Order: sequence, then C-alpha cells, then structure tokens
Amino acid sequence: MSKKYLVTGGAGYIGGVVATHLLEVGHEVTVLDDLSTGFREAVPAGAEFIEGRVQDAAEWLDSSYDGVLHFAASSQVAESVAKPEKYWENNVGGSLALLGAMRAAGVRTLVFSSTAATYGEPVSTPITETDPTAPANPYGASKLAVDHMIAGECAAHGLAAVSLRYFNVAGAYGSAGERHDPESHLIPLVLQVAAGKREFISVYGEDYPTPDGTCVRDYIHVADLADAHLSALEAAVKGEHLVCNLGNGSGFSVREVIETVRKVTGHPVPEVVAGRRDGDPAVLVASAETARTRLGWTPTRSDLGDIVADAWAFARREETRE
Repeated sequence: MSKKYLVTGGAGYIGGVVATHLLEVGHEVTVLDDLSTGFREAVPAGAEFIEGRVQDAAEWLDSSYDGVLHFAASSQVAESVAKPEKYWENNVGGSLALLGAMRAAGVRTLVFSSTAATYGEPVSTPITETDPTAPANPYGASKLAVDHMIAGECAAHGLAAVSLRYFNVAGAYGSAGERHDPESHLIPLVLQVAAGKREFISVYGEDYPTPDGTCVRDYIHVADLADAHLSALEAAVKGEHLVCNLGNGSGFSVREVIETVRKVTGHPVPEVVAGRRDGDPAVLVASAETARTRLGWTPTRSDLGDIVADAWAFARREETRE
C-alpha cells in the first residue's frame, strides 16, 4: 500500500538512499533539506523537494503524511567538540521542533537516524542496546538527547518510533555515495589515496589488542541500512520507542580496509603510522540481534570487497563529473 513520507535531510548520503528505496517500493516522498551539507542532485527523481530547515517543518507537515524519517542533523565529531552549541541547536532544537510539528499534524510514526556514538567507550563487544550510554562528544550526546525526547513523546503522546543506531556506513547505491566535506570516513579517505588525490593514508595506532594491531570497526552497506529503515516503518508500534543497533556483527581492521582497497582498485595505497587518537576504542562492533528479531532485518551486502567496490565505482563516476 502506497504511503506518504517526509524525509528530513534527504539530500544527504543516507537520507537520499533511503528516499530512493521508499520511491522504489511505491511510496510518495517529500524531502526537506536546507542543503547546508546535502546536495540537490542527491534528491532522487520522483521526490518532491523543499529547501528549508527542519526547525520549520510545521510549515509543510500536515495530516496527509503517514510518517517521518529524520536524518537532518550535524554529524562531524570534531566540529561538535569545537562548536557544541551548533549541535544542541541543530540536532536537539531541530528534533524538538519536528516532534512538535508531528504532534500538531497528527503524524504518529517516526524513524530516527541515531548513532553508535551514543554508547561512547564500549563496556563489552559486541555492543547491545542495553549497554550503558556515555557519549564521548557533543555529537553523540545530542543524538542521545533526541532519543530521550522521542521516548517521552511515545509515552506521553502515543508516537510510534524506532531509533536506528548506526555503526560505520559505507558503499554506494546507484548514483548516491559519500561526499562529506571535510571527509572523515576511512573507506572514502583510502579511496582518495588510490585515486591519487592524497599521498598516503594515516594509520592511527598499530598497537591495539586486535589481530593486526589496528582498530576494528563494523561496516554496513548503505543499501542494507536503507532496507532497515523501511522495515522499521512497518515495525513501529504506537506508544513504543524501539532502539535497534544496525551493523554486520563482525568487524574489519584499518589494515584490512586498506588491503581491500588495494585489491579492488589495483592501485598502491601508501600508509603512514601515526599515534593513537584520543578516544578511539580498539573494537566497535554491533550486535544487531534486536533488528533481526523485531524488524526482520538481516544485512545481505556484508562482504567488505563488495562495499569497497561500490564506493570505488561511485568515486570514479564523481571524477568524470568534475
């Protein structure tokens, strides 16, 4: 059955891919994005586009919508430390305004783009949704604050909501891929080295208690992530705030990523070892058992080589556009 959804932040990497998936299964989609970090061309054909801030969602949201998928947020960890006020205003203030707009319009289903940064330094591996939340930066703290706001909205006003806590999202889907400025994610950074846009990739620490001494992270393909959002819309229950981790349940080290990029691209990738970064846990891997049982979701694109190959194909297409 076709439904109508508002996708905030739908001109970004993940929001754009989710909007595309919604359209592919026959839903009607409106994208709301202020283009501060997103790209107009990332909005999929067939979606209505509104250039505006999530703080002003009440101007456009009405009872014709069946639900909201909320991606509009500032998401750079280092920037959040330098400018915490921006993250409280954009992430918390924007989400508070959105919840008010949804309440006023009678729109009672929400899927929220949360983050593994809500956990901070993990107390165990793999991380589960019942593990303590102790964000190490204002970005993670702002997302956790929104999770608390959503929980209160569900209990008090009958909202049906699912918060999806991502780990490392990568890969590409069709013409949509990562284009962050500044770029801070490992796979696109290593691909920039392979493409000759960077001289080397920095490896921050090689003395961690992992098989090859470098940090291990859980990578999830952006298309698998999008599938989870569509499943979350169907699984949302009135009055309940469901929190689900999304990941593959296994991790890849920094050096495994670098070696995979070498194999996929056929290009050399020089690396330079640097000191550990403060706050970098040795291993960040998710337990996605809740997503499997409650959403019926299982990632199907878990091979690191396939994830890198999709990201590389996107990077090569972007080069031809420049």
